[in-house]
Amino acid sequence: MKQLALVFLGGGIGSMLRYLLSKTFNPYFQHFFLGTFLVNVIGCLLIGIIIGLSFKNNFLTENQTLLLATGFCGGFTTFATFALEKHNLLRDGELLYFSFYTISSIVIGILAVVLGLWLARLF
Repeated sequence: MKQLALVFLGGGIGSMLRYLLSKTFNPYFQHFFLGTFLVNVIGCLLIGIIIGLSFKNNFLTENQTLLLATGFCGGFTTFATFALEKHNLLRDGELLYFSFYTISSIVIGILAVVLGLWLARLF
């Protein structure tokens, strides 16, 4: 039950922060959802750091990893929103924006995870 509460707490905090960042940054570009993009890249970086630290000499406990990776990063990142925004771009015939946003999100997200894992090694 404690583990569920940790995931719930982390997810709630992550979701609130995601909402604030998306609300703040999404209006800047018509066809590039900057808030969602930033949230996903930051979330990828954070989960890389968190998982890297949890594997490194048990730096984080299982409960801390649940709170931060499963809870916070799970609530913070927005794959469902990402997918809906891509659907809307396709529906509107914006294939160039769809392609650029999708490819850049995936490539930069993966690079952010790798960077996070690398940064965790430095601690």
